[in-house]
Amino acid sequence: MNNKIKVLIAEEAAQFQTGEKDIFAEKGFEPQFCDKNGNRVLENINTFCPDVVLMDMFMSGLDGVGVMRTIREANGTQRPIFVIISGFDSPMLEREALSAGAAYYVIKPFRTADLLERISELITCFYTDQPTQNSKIYSLDSELEMTVTGILHQIGVPAHIKGYHYLRYSIIMSVKQPEIINAVTKELYPCVAEKYVTTPSRVERAIRHAIEVAWDRGDVDVLNSYFGYTIHNSRGKPTNSEFIAMISDRLRLKNKLIA
Repeated sequence: MNNKIKVLIAEEAAQFQTGEKDIFAEKGFEPQFCDKNGNRVLENINTFCPDVVLMDMFMSGLDGVGVMRTIREANGTQRPIFVIISGFDSPMLEREALSAGAAYYVIKPFRTADLLERISELITCFYTDQPTQNSKIYSLDSELEMTVTGILHQIGVPAHIKGYHYLRYSIIMSVKQPEIINAVTKELYPCVAEKYVTTPSRVERAIRHAIEVAWDRGDVDVLNSYFGYTIHNSRGKPTNSEFIAMISDRLRLKNKLIA
């Protein structure tokens, strides 16, 4: 990758205040703006070759899902990371966007600086495949990542909270290294914390919060299919380690996408 992260934004540059536009350069991004039109987005993907595409679900010409499907079906095309912007806090739209290939779903209004930080995290997830000095950093096999992403969204974990990313990475780690679930505090949280440049205690709290949110807003039938024993008795929601273990065990038992 180049040092600058090339981001295509399907929005008029005037929508961003002068100070916000300066943040792109400060954060290491090279932005290019285009009309909020799916056909224009496709043209700019071909000419600008962005690392990230920031676009709305609803655009003239071709919507966000249509753009992602067109790029996916284009043989030999290097796919950018798609980030969907929406004015609707809708779990249904979020699932549709992520199922179509979006890596992130963000709800307006948002702070540009916060969004760019999230995009930087996504870039790290997609492109980091070397171990760090102190611990192993797992490359995210695209099929495994998509499977885990789909499960988290079925359960109801929203993509715009930090715990979502920590959970996804923790599950992938547990699929690839099952014994790590027996050392959640000593190994798993510190490894996730190192990857996302935070602390183990913050990882633990963010994952716990993500599970609480899912339990409050998730589909009962879906939760029942994964965590039936907790729904049918008084135990309440699963612990962090139970949540991670149940999903990773399910993936391993199905013998799918194991690295």
